[in-house]
Amino acid sequence: MRDSFSAGLGIFPLGIALGLLVVQAGLPWWLAPALSLSAFAGSLELLLVGMMATVTPLAAIALTVFVVNFRHVFYAFSFPLHLVKHPVAKAYSVYAMIDEAYAVSASLPESERSARRLLAMQIACETYWVGGGLAGVALGAALPAPIKGLEFALCALFTVLTLDAFRSRQELPSLLLAGAGVTVALVLTPGIALFTALLLFVALLLARHALTARRPAEETADA
Repeated sequence: MRDSFSAGLGIFPLGIALGLLVVQAGLPWWLAPALSLSAFAGSLELLLVGMMATVTPLAAIALTVFVVNFRHVFYAFSFPLHLVKHPVAKAYSVYAMIDEAYAVSASLPESERSARRLLAMQIACETYWVGGGLAGVALGAALPAPIKGLEFALCALFTVLTLDAFRSRQELPSLLLAGAGVTVALVLTPGIALFTALLLFVALLLARHALTARRPAEETADA
């Protein structure tokens, strides 16, 4: 609970934003908890609400889901899933591997990680999200007028998580490479900037890894 609390300060209000958007879009209230339990992906759920409200074609929704959640493929490379041994618990940990859970896990020292701690943190994150969505539904039903600008909550949350991860790891080169990837993606492919930025970031990280690995080898050869 202590590990997840800082992320929960962002997850719960974001869940409220989801519930409010569901109500303001004229969709049934149960869609908020249904999305939270089935998809459990904050950024995707906020996009899906708008797409459902405008009756977007299923093929466009499928492509959006793929592009937005493609980043989770890269999370799996360093997420400590090996700590979870029970198959049911492992399946839940895969399902609950959201951005916030990854960021909190990455900030923990290797010696302090355990299966119980990881799973408890993930369960707490989902509780914040589902509870926030239900609170947003109740709040939306009580408000006389819609609230604008709720979608910015997601951007603010990701910014805070990035800063926390940077302060714990002190990885300035990775942060600069990510910024470069996003900048190029926004200029070249603004329509699919997230997908392009992820691919560029991976390519830059691979290039950095190759250079870093070659440098010690060259120094050894010179010696």
